[in-house]
Amino acid sequence: MPYIFANRYFILLFLLFSTIGSVQTYAQQDPDSTAVRSDFWRKVQFGGGLGLAMGSGYTDFLVAPGAIYNFNEKFAVGAGLQYSYIKQRDYFDSHMYGASVIGLYSPIPQVQLSLELEQLRVNLDYETLAGEVNDDFWNTGLFVGAGYRAGNVTIGARYNLLFREDRNVYSDAFMPFVRAYF
Repeated sequence: MPYIFANRYFILLFLLFSTIGSVQTYAQQDPDSTAVRSDFWRKVQFGGGLGLAMGSGYTDFLVAPGAIYNFNEKFAVGAGLQYSYIKQRDYFDSHMYGASVIGLYSPIPQVQLSLELEQLRVNLDYETLAGEVNDDFWNTGLFVGAGYRAGNVTIGARYNLLFREDRNVYSDAFMPFVRAYF
């Protein structure tokens, strides 16, 4: 019985390695196979944001990498991650992390319209007269935006359609942005 199982594993391994070898040989002989693979990556752009503000007991740190896939000159879709840490000494301490998906449309090369869905987890600790408060919640934003595009950089503004003054990480529904993808 063990001999039969050993033969089956040997046959499976032989088929696996011979298939891999055949695929590698075909890929080396077929000049279009590398073009197909690299064509995908030629349409991908990476970007994001970094931020650091410090002073007099205040610290604000942000890292937000992202990537987009350009279907053509007009349409692109992407995703991003975000982490932010904000601290005001003797007042509050906040960690925010999450992800977003974005759709971009450029009716002409200089104009970029966007629709972005962002989901953030907020961990906020702050002091009141009654004592320390721990406030953890999810914040969802649905942003519509428009901007002027010059090369890989877009400068514009976006508006959060789901903005709620009582439960939001942003102080206003309207906010400017600078977006860069290379």
